[in-house]
Amino acid sequence: MALIKTINFMAFRRWAQVVSFLLVVASIASLSLNGLKLGLDFTGGTLVEVSYSQQADLSSIRKQLEDANYDNALVINFGSEEDVLVRLPQSKSSQLGDEILATLRQDYDGDIDLHRIEFVGPQVGEELREQGGLGLLTALICVMIYVTFRFQYKFSIAAAVALIHDVLITLGIFSIFQWDFDLTVLAALLAVIGYSLNDTIVVSDRIRENFRIVRKSRPVDIINRSLNQTLGRTIMTSATTLLVLFSLFIFGGEIIHGFATGLIIGVIVGTYSSVFVAANILLSLDISQDDLAIPVVEGSDQSDMMP
Repeated sequence: MALIKTINFMAFRRWAQVVSFLLVVASIASLSLNGLKLGLDFTGGTLVEVSYSQQADLSSIRKQLEDANYDNALVINFGSEEDVLVRLPQSKSSQLGDEILATLRQDYDGDIDLHRIEFVGPQVGEELREQGGLGLLTALICVMIYVTFRFQYKFSIAAAVALIHDVLITLGIFSIFQWDFDLTVLAALLAVIGYSLNDTIVVSDRIRENFRIVRKSRPVDIINRSLNQTLGRTIMTSATTLLVLFSLFIFGGEIIHGFATGLIIGVIVGTYSSVFVAANILLSLDISQDDLAIPVVEGSDQSDMMP
C-alpha cells in the first residue's frame, strides 16, 4: 500500500494531455469524415420475429437471407433457442414479413410461425437521433450546474471537460471501427456520463477536503495526495464494473453487444479521465486554497475559535 500512496500522477500530466489531445482529435476527425454507422433505430428498418418448431441454426438463417439478397440482416435469438429476431434495413415492400417467412421455409422441414413484424420509418429514426443528442447535451448541462453548486465553478469546468472527453472518445472508437450505433449504445453513453461523474465527484470531494486541511503544500502535491487516497476505491469500482460488463459482452448475446461494448470503453476512458483529465484541468485553472476556503458567515462570533 505504501507504494500505491506515493504514485506521482501529476508527473505524467503533460503526457496525459498529449494522449488525450490525440485521441480527441482522432475521434473528431473520424466522426467528421466517416460518421457513425447508425443502426436501424436511427435509420429506419423492419423487425421480423419468427418461431421455429426446433432449435434454430442462426448461421444457416443468415446464409439463407444473404442468398436471397437480404443484405445486412441482423439475426439473433429472442427469448428461447426456437425464437428468432430478424432486423433488416428499410424496405419498401409491404409484404416483407411474408417474403422473409417464405425464404426461411424453403430449406426447413419443420414449421415456422410469424409472430410479429414492426416497421421503423426514417422520420421516427431521425426524431430518435435528435432526442438522443439533446439528452446527452442536457445531461452535460445538468452535471455542470450540479458540480458548480456542490463544489466550485472550476470543478464544474473540469468535470464537464472530462465528460466531453469520455463521450467523444467513445463515439470516436465506434466511428473508427464502424460498429453499429443504436439506442443501446446511446443508453451506454448516458450510463458512461453517470459513471464518470460519480468517479470524478469522489476524487473532487477528496481534493476539496485536502485543500482545506493541508495549508502549506503546493496544489499539485495536494491533488497527488488526493488521487492516491482514492486510488484503491477507483481501482476496485472499475474492476468490478468491468468484470460484469465483460460477462455481458461474452454471454449476453448480440442484442446487448453494443451496450456492453460502449460501457466497457466508457468505463476505461472514464477512469483515466477522473485521474488525469479532471485533475489536470484543475491545475490549469490555478486551483488554490483560497478557492475552497469555507466562507465566514457575516456577524458570526469568532471568539469560540480562539485558543
